[in-house]
Amino acid sequence: MQYIYNLTIYIMTARCKYEGGPGWGISLFRLDCADCAYNRPCNLERIFSYVVEMKKEMSVLKTSLFTPYTIKNLELKNRVVMAPMCQYSVTAKDGIPNDWHHVHYLSRAIGGTGLIIIEMTDVEPDGRITDYDLGLWSDEHIPAYKKLVDGIHAHGSKVGIQIAHAGRKAEDAAEPVAPSAIAYPDASYKQPRALTTEEVRGMVQKFADAARRAVQAGVDTIELHGAHGYLIHQFHSPVTNKRDDVYGQELSLFGVEVIQAVRKEMPAGMPLIFRISAVEYVDGGYDVDHAIELSRAYQAAGVDVIHVSSGGEGPAGARKPGNYPGYQVPFARQIREALNIPVIAVGALDEPALAQSVIGNEDADLVAVGRGLLRDPYWATHAAVALRGEKPSIPEQYQRGY
Repeated sequence: MQYIYNLTIYIMTARCKYEGGPGWGISLFRLDCADCAYNRPCNLERIFSYVVEMKKEMSVLKTSLFTPYTIKNLELKNRVVMAPMCQYSVTAKDGIPNDWHHVHYLSRAIGGTGLIIIEMTDVEPDGRITDYDLGLWSDEHIPAYKKLVDGIHAHGSKVGIQIAHAGRKAEDAAEPVAPSAIAYPDASYKQPRALTTEEVRGMVQKFADAARRAVQAGVDTIELHGAHGYLIHQFHSPVTNKRDDVYGQELSLFGVEVIQAVRKEMPAGMPLIFRISAVEYVDGGYDVDHAIELSRAYQAAGVDVIHVSSGGEGPAGARKPGNYPGYQVPFARQIREALNIPVIAVGALDEPALAQSVIGNEDADLVAVGRGLLRDPYWATHAAVALRGEKPSIPEQYQRGY
């Protein structure tokens, strides 16, 4: 019965073959499938009529959630990525990871996660969302990160780190900075000051310095945070960038310069990931076409993988974010197909069979799991068990439990 359940979920999340997709049945990503324009209703009887044929397809599935993945010199044992999620747990307010972070990240490594991306780590103290966030603005931070990275490596996972600046969303900064003096539309946020042109160039160097420290700490990859309304996102959004200098005339310029500067601090074989919001939900916000063009510029500047999320720039207007599993997967697929670049899909992909279908349908190359890994440090191991036929990564000490 578990196999039939997994197979049914796979069918129901595949793209409709009558729309030109490779899959069968209805799609969680299409709202018109219940009243099919092709007059082919996807009822339960019809779904199960394809079980035999789908079983043949799945038996020769070339790529699954637990197929190893390699990009440049980064070799992952599976396609499961721990999405970066702020813990707000630096009680000393010094930006340095502590015992909480060690337990938090090492337990996910023991649990079989292929790639763990350490949460948003900021390039200066006033770049943090709150004073309880991680930072990499000083060489004094390096030993603590090295200890954390070494611990994760010891349990078989690879490590990335998300380097960022909160910009106008820095809640505890005395005076936040931003591309333009436009406050986040919420009374709890402060009025930011617009960075001068020279300060923007100095900010680029701060990203580069943080990247150098991350490399010295031993990370396997770096992710730049260009999503969710933080500083890089603020520069490439026409909603938040009203500058009249070069950084306003070319919205991607700040991101491009950050990428180029960070790339110089990284070994040639280390991949660079960029997280982007594919669409904005505020009224007047950009759509996926703008995100594709930004991603094109960032790819040319040195990005190897795009991590595709959405929103975060302000309260949603007429357009609302999805509230169903996999709602951001179509954005990942669009960017992947437009640029022929590896992508990470993210957003309510906690169901193992759904995550499997994203990889099997070639919608994305990697799947990032967020809340699922908060609830279950051993999500990857349990997903492998649930999917049957996948070999779980179980520490020797725990094998008798399975």
